[in-house]
Amino acid sequence: MVTSAELWPALASEAEEPGVDDLDQVITNIRNWLVGLLVALATLFLTIGGVRYLLAGGDPGEVGKAKDTLKYAAMGYGIAILAPILVEILRGFLGME
Repeated sequence: MVTSAELWPALASEAEEPGVDDLDQVITNIRNWLVGLLVALATLFLTIGGVRYLLAGGDPGEVGKAKDTLKYAAMGYGIAILAPILVEILRGFLGME
């Protein structure tokens, strides 16, 4: 019978080092994470703005707040679209083209 303690040195020698050693891959991972976060927040604001608009009941102040929230959601989507372009500009500054 083989125990796990006997297998540990063999498994440890075959294991890969965790993490990423390439700066380009790190920047790509950050970009992907940032875009996902921005889209999630923009979707949340879009939902909140839509609910506020539906529940405004014709009150001009509440309708204005709802429209502002919808504008913020649109700006969030716009920034999420521009994020990859900003990352490419950063890569240009770092000389990673």
